[in-house]
Amino acid sequence: MRRILPSIVALLVGGVALCDPAFAASEGAPHIDGSQLGLAWAAPFAAMLLSIALFPLVMPHFWHNHFGKVAAFWAMCFLVPALLEFGGATVLYEVLHTVLLEYVPFVILLFSLFTVAGGVRITGALHGSPLLNTAMLAGGAFLASWMGTTGAAMLLIRPLIRANERRKFKVHTIVFFIFLVANIGGSLTPLGDPPLFLGFLKGVSFFWTTHHLLLPMLVMASTLLVIYFCIDYWYFRREEHREAPMIEPDDRIGVEGKINILLLGGVVGAVLMSGLWPHDYRWKVNLFHVPVEIQNVTRDALLLLIAWLSWKLTSRESRTANAFNWFPIIEVGKLFFGIFMTIIPAIAILRSGAHGALAPVVHAVTDDAGMPINYMYFLLTGILSSFLDNAPTYLVFFNTAGGDAHVLMSEVATLMAISCGAVFMGANTYVGNAPNFMVKSIAEERGVKMPSFFGYMIWAFGILGPLYAMLIWMFFI
Repeated sequence: MRRILPSIVALLVGGVALCDPAFAASEGAPHIDGSQLGLAWAAPFAAMLLSIALFPLVMPHFWHNHFGKVAAFWAMCFLVPALLEFGGATVLYEVLHTVLLEYVPFVILLFSLFTVAGGVRITGALHGSPLLNTAMLAGGAFLASWMGTTGAAMLLIRPLIRANERRKFKVHTIVFFIFLVANIGGSLTPLGDPPLFLGFLKGVSFFWTTHHLLLPMLVMASTLLVIYFCIDYWYFRREEHREAPMIEPDDRIGVEGKINILLLGGVVGAVLMSGLWPHDYRWKVNLFHVPVEIQNVTRDALLLLIAWLSWKLTSRESRTANAFNWFPIIEVGKLFFGIFMTIIPAIAILRSGAHGALAPVVHAVTDDAGMPINYMYFLLTGILSSFLDNAPTYLVFFNTAGGDAHVLMSEVATLMAISCGAVFMGANTYVGNAPNFMVKSIAEERGVKMPSFFGYMIWAFGILGPLYAMLIWMFFI
């Protein structure tokens, strides 16, 4: 999560901001040494997650009006003790590093995707039958690998909600949408999800994921689609008015805001450009030891320009009919600021590997003979990715496995385990990947009563848990 989170996507691939110079402390920087931290430093982060989980249940009115203040409070619960313990220079570096290289690119990417995707409106008669809903989930899962999980989720969530407006039972549809479109579908290319893009930057070939993750992805996606269809068909038969009305000529399916489809391609191109920028032209400026690189500044400027063009070129009437408003992105921006601040010590501990408080986690992935335990790589990468940013978690275990992309591409099962764990298990919680929370927020804005934080986890572990066990048996033992 640390960007949580993401996304696509979450730096959709904005994981560009987490490539090596951004991931390790710059030379001479007064950074926090994770090997010296106890787990108590992660308490504000745990409190931040618990606030997201509990406040909407026990104090919904307070949370709706003051969630930004709660996020700021928990951020200060880390920052103030850190100032006293490590000094102003160290805290300034950690905050600047997080804000400039992670939080700002994360928010800009999500803002751009949110604005552009919110300008695409599918018109005509969309009737949420089990077959149509299943087709939309399958199509979104396919798109996620090529336009990022955040892009695909923001493009399709509103049409899916509108198609099911007359349905009484629709929560399960949004939950499976998060499973398939916001997470599992993004596993086939480096464009799909931030950890895979980081692997690409570390030397994993572009189509390695397409070739080796295709079968696990198809197993997960096809099984989930069958389960979803059965559940939706059962609910559909319980609805009073389950017969879809006849489609009149004026109800033909159409698309408004087609320019935004081109602009979505521009978003993907801008992010990909920053990752493929020639090394000879990677200029940077150090702001208090934080390397601000030209390719990332260019990317963020292009994303803001694309968002502005989308806003200017899309009619207000079309956005209004699409029920577009800014609250979801505001909510994500405020909550993730709290998450990004409080997760600083947790990620520092995780990066310290065998020398930190989470050393048992690192030791658990290697047997006595020094050989990788692939199912543990899958489980531990996935479990940590459910609550921490899947991008740094991927890199930690990538480096634990040796860190040589050419070697790991030949040790197929290990790299598959790390990749599948990071991408698939982002679906386990609302904070496991950037688009999860955005989908939840948009659905609630449209009147869908989504499960609580823990309620969603029950859905996720109840449905996905057996599938993870099946993947382990099929691929990692």
